[in-house]
Amino acid sequence: MSNAEILQEALRLSPQERYVVVESLLKSLDKPDETVDTVWADEAEKRLQDYRNNKIATISFEEVFN
Repeated sequence: MSNAEILQEALRLSPQERYVVVESLLKSLDKPDETVDTVWADEAEKRLQDYRNNKIATISFEEVFN
């Protein structure tokens, strides 16, 4: 079945059925990448340690949102 044929079939579905198809397709694209997760977890831990050891400058909540 071609892409165009699949699309034509999908457009014949009810709005609720199309929603399920769209959600399923989007979820299939959103696969976690363990490498990226590990890099971010390491970075977050490093930043927390730097904060606790007063190695980084901080900005107050008020400054950020003014």
